[in-house]
Amino acid sequence: MVSNPELFTGDGGALSLELDNLENPEGELHLKFYLASGEELALPATGIAEVMQPSPEQITPVPNASPLLLGTVNLRGKIIWVADLGQFLGDSGVLTTDRPAIPIIAIENQEQVIGLAIERIGEMAWLDVEQLQVATNLPDTMAPFIQGQWKLDDESHRALSLLDQIEILRSARWAA
Repeated sequence: MVSNPELFTGDGGALSLELDNLENPEGELHLKFYLASGEELALPATGIAEVMQPSPEQITPVPNASPLLLGTVNLRGKIIWVADLGQFLGDSGVLTTDRPAIPIIAIENQEQVIGLAIERIGEMAWLDVEQLQVATNLPDTMAPFIQGQWKLDDESHRALSLLDQIEILRSARWAA
């Protein structure tokens, strides 16, 4: 029995803790988000350093840089590159940069960090990686960076694609 006095209500009755009703999440925690075309993607939460929404003025353009790069941003005292994820993946949509804030997901692996500018942040979700299926019907520009897909809807054939942040960070496209 719990004997902590802070867990009692003012009338002397014990505070009801219904632990049996708590939902047990299955799978791993992921961040869902959207590209400009409406394509929904996910990244494992373990590979995300930070999610931020700086104003366009806070992203410093760099002359003669790759067209994939929007510029640099200050992430807790560290300057990191910010890339247009949609353009990097060959997405058909165009990222809207004329707005008050641009959502950026900073991914990291072994001290290497890059910011991925996206159209819209979705939600955090527990996704079962054992339900991941082989990705199908992907453009050649996107396929190397997708670990697999979760089928969302059988009728419309919608799928949620899981990005591989390590492959993105190691990509030879950054040298172009």
